[in-house]
Amino acid sequence: MEVVEANAIINHDFSEGLLSWHPNSCNGFLSDGSVYAEDIKAESGSQFAVLSNRTQCWQGLEQDVTLRLLPHVTYNVLAFVRIWGSSQETADVLATLRLENPNSTPTFVRVGRVTASRKRWEKLEGTFSLKSLPYRAVFYLEGPLPGLDLLIDRVHIWSASIVKGEVNRSFADGHDDILQNPLFEDGLNHWTGRACNIVLHDVTKGQVLPSGGQHFASATGRTQGWHGIQQDITGRLKRKSAYEVSAMVQISSNLASAEVLATIWIQTNHLREQYITMGRVQASSKEWVQLQGKFLLNSEPAKAIAYLEGPPAGIDILVSSFLMHPAKKPSPSSAPTIENPAFGLNILENSNLFDGLRGWYPLGSCSLNIATGSPHTLPPAAQESLGWQQSLSGNYILVTNRKQTWEGPAQTLTEKLKLFLTYQVSAWVRLGSGGSGAQKVNVALGVDNKWVNGGQVEADAHLWREVAGSFRLETKPSNVMVYVQGPSPGVDLMVAGLQVFPVDPKARFEHLKKQTEKNPAFGLNILENSNLFDGLRGWYPLGSCSLNVATGSPHTLPPAAQESLGWQQSLSGNYIFVTNRKQTWEGPAQTFTEKLKLFVTYQVTAWVRVGSGGTGAQNVNVAISVDGRWVNGGEIEADVHLWREVAGSFRLESKPSNVMVYVQGPSPGVDLMVAGLQIFPVDQKARFEHLKKQTEKLRMRDVILNISGGSALDRFCGFCVKVKQTYTSFPLGSCINRSGLDNDDYVAFFVKNFNWAVFENELKWYWTEPQKGNYNYRDSDDLLEFCKCHGIQTRGHCIFWEDSNAVQQWVKELNQNDLRAAVEKHINDLLSRYRGKFQHYDVNNEMLHGSFYQDRLGKDIWSYMFKMAHQLDPSAILFVNDYHVEDGKDAKSSPEKYINQIVDLQERGAPVGGIGVQGHITYPVGSVVHTALDALSILGLPIWFTEMDVYSTNEFVRADDLEIMLREAFAHPAVEGIMFWGFWEFMSREQGHLVDWDGAINEAGKRFISLKKEWTTNVKGHTDREGQFKFRGFHGTYEVEVSGHSRKTRQTFTVDKGDSPIVVEICL
Repeated sequence: MEVVEANAIINHDFSEGLLSWHPNSCNGFLSDGSVYAEDIKAESGSQFAVLSNRTQCWQGLEQDVTLRLLPHVTYNVLAFVRIWGSSQETADVLATLRLENPNSTPTFVRVGRVTASRKRWEKLEGTFSLKSLPYRAVFYLEGPLPGLDLLIDRVHIWSASIVKGEVNRSFADGHDDILQNPLFEDGLNHWTGRACNIVLHDVTKGQVLPSGGQHFASATGRTQGWHGIQQDITGRLKRKSAYEVSAMVQISSNLASAEVLATIWIQTNHLREQYITMGRVQASSKEWVQLQGKFLLNSEPAKAIAYLEGPPAGIDILVSSFLMHPAKKPSPSSAPTIENPAFGLNILENSNLFDGLRGWYPLGSCSLNIATGSPHTLPPAAQESLGWQQSLSGNYILVTNRKQTWEGPAQTLTEKLKLFLTYQVSAWVRLGSGGSGAQKVNVALGVDNKWVNGGQVEADAHLWREVAGSFRLETKPSNVMVYVQGPSPGVDLMVAGLQVFPVDPKARFEHLKKQTEKNPAFGLNILENSNLFDGLRGWYPLGSCSLNVATGSPHTLPPAAQESLGWQQSLSGNYIFVTNRKQTWEGPAQTFTEKLKLFVTYQVTAWVRVGSGGTGAQNVNVAISVDGRWVNGGEIEADVHLWREVAGSFRLESKPSNVMVYVQGPSPGVDLMVAGLQIFPVDQKARFEHLKKQTEKLRMRDVILNISGGSALDRFCGFCVKVKQTYTSFPLGSCINRSGLDNDDYVAFFVKNFNWAVFENELKWYWTEPQKGNYNYRDSDDLLEFCKCHGIQTRGHCIFWEDSNAVQQWVKELNQNDLRAAVEKHINDLLSRYRGKFQHYDVNNEMLHGSFYQDRLGKDIWSYMFKMAHQLDPSAILFVNDYHVEDGKDAKSSPEKYINQIVDLQERGAPVGGIGVQGHITYPVGSVVHTALDALSILGLPIWFTEMDVYSTNEFVRADDLEIMLREAFAHPAVEGIMFWGFWEFMSREQGHLVDWDGAINEAGKRFISLKKEWTTNVKGHTDREGQFKFRGFHGTYEVEVSGHSRKTRQTFTVDKGDSPIVVEICL
């Protein structure tokens, strides 16, 4: 571990001998292992301290740290320790603080503990915070039994929230603070007001105390939101580097809270300006709140100013600390060593209450008693780990006289926990007297006074409810307590069979692997009685609605399901008829928790229709409830006239306690019909094989190279032929931004892997004219010039945007006539300036989801925008562009709705030339995407994925999802281009990037590069007896080298679309 913050320990690595250290009533010396003991080497590679002749456990090594600590600051402690001597293999080593004050007995603070070994160096970790500074604070390491030597290699004490000591240091080593005087220890030196006043406040004056240290500052007299406190940090930043910021902020106002932003203003050598939001937080008027953030700097700034801003005019910003330092990429973790993990063994004492309340105590002033009548079976989530045959006693803890929500039964389990083990939590809970309705019950862990959620459920007085959860500790705690809390004060609580036990993930993985290999069940519906042959078995009404079985629904599967389940499979024609609906969420439901597998993508499909009670179209949604959390399984607008297909998908990446599917959506009082609802896992690999064949048919063409000339020997032996594809004609691009051009690694990856570009924000109206008459075309000009220099074609995104959140305030304030004039002026300015330079334009972004201009200027404004754009730049193809069209997750943007919108635009004279499908998708299912593309293709317009990205915190899962989307798009005949919405970390959707900020290509990026290679043709061989060389290649530009015994020639040719072979004549 590399500690970059200031260390409160002097001579932490013993490089200056034992300077500043004091052996406490024992002998101390340094060794590199060569003299002291065989085969012991310093963990750091240099030397370590040895404490010998120890006659008491408390004897060890100490250092006075009084002058290097601050109150109200959390400090982290790290030391590497080991033992030696006698035959004892392990012993506890403790880190302790001794706090001394005049005329009082010293107090001791346990900071950390680790079980040290003879065999290897162990990492001792801990934390501490002091409410006030003592007269003297001494840090020391102690603990092993007398006679054992204590070995110490490197000691660190540091704070992640502040850096103590000299702050105006050189930044050359990349480890120091960027901001000078971050704690205002030097008054307001280096700080200035940003168009306002700044004031220094002392800890001894006023009602507001600093969060740490002696001073804080405030920005007062603010008349604009951007006014605040700032510091010039020119010359202290490096290009292509990531930075972290942290600030303790508060507001002085009658308002309870307001947003505070940390911003950095950058000016380049070319006078180009950029504002980067580093972080934001909702600040309080009552307490200090920590603002944290991270940002990437691509350019080498000529000037740089960091500042705090944000609250409305008249509100003071208070800042107690403001720090910025280089972000460090976490180093790969080594696998932890866990001795005797005791998987599946409950670590709580007396869980079955056979021995009264031994081990348990009341947290707070509540009362604990034992009663009987709880379940004898383990909660379902615990049965796999502990064994379904294991039973409970039926005893439970009855908690009464509760005066606080946090009061309940508690047990301390500090010494029983092991680091890096995942522990499962399981219990039955129920409410007693004193409350009505459902109440939250939570199993909580108090880890050194920090709350950790061990599981939560809504319980009532009627049934015992299972609460299940998990936790893991990765740093050694001083104290850990488990307790049950949650209901309102005065409500009695019942707790039975609370158990905490470590789980064995490897055994689980093997089980899942066998289950997957044994029965992947791809294409097999996991819902019970979908065809309703057995009445309503398996189904129940959610809410107070009524369910009945009726006949008359379609006998064919919905189109999106036919590929996975087989087109020949038929439905029964039965459907569930839902009446007496009093809430929108009421409908048919089924629980299917145990049938789901983790990391498998499930497809959802059904026919739905609205019955009597409503007029017009109504939203119908297939919802998945995962432990009470709503997951969208597909959505459509349905009516009384026709059966509509609803399709979607979902995936679980963590073990749920309860999963239910239900159909909801129409207004209360509107009847609902549901037929053939099925949920089944999809086989992506089988789908990929199908897509590969489709791709070869669609994107490749047969080529015959006819080679003439050369000697008779060449013609007899055959010419040597090497064919290399130098350019792929299929458009594959990404959004880029002006900031990225300053990062040569970013530029190199983009130029190497993409042939089209779209600008992230630089062409949008709010960017080119943020204030009326204040124009900024410089960024888009720079991007266009960059693309021109590298032969990159460009899409124009976007001329207008219907989302009111993307409309400038000055535009919102215009009256109807002035707004129309502004719209005409903007489109004239933009397209006249860039006439012929953009191949596409997204004319009016997201018209399925917004209507800012239509609401103010009338229905025809949309078609007018298209007609005017075509008049100004006839060469550009004009696109519509919207999201959730391809995934079935949004009734507003179904393919049918999109088609109707496009047809309406065309009927009004709008020259719509292309369909933009954004492609921001999570949990993609190939057949669902394919079905949407098939539906859109009926219009005969080219389809482009314009903003594709996928999301997963796991980069391997992200890679799988990306492959699904790329293969589906590349294999569909209507798709003529794919654009990513970013590829670099911080410049794309969170957890959607292909390349980390430091240039490392992650698994998603590697998969993308692998697919690009698969879709590129490079072949070599010899001509046949007729002098021909035949191959099938992807569309694009090629270079061929033909060589004989005495001659060699090179020639380029193009393979374009076509069914018949292309013949290329080559004369040697």
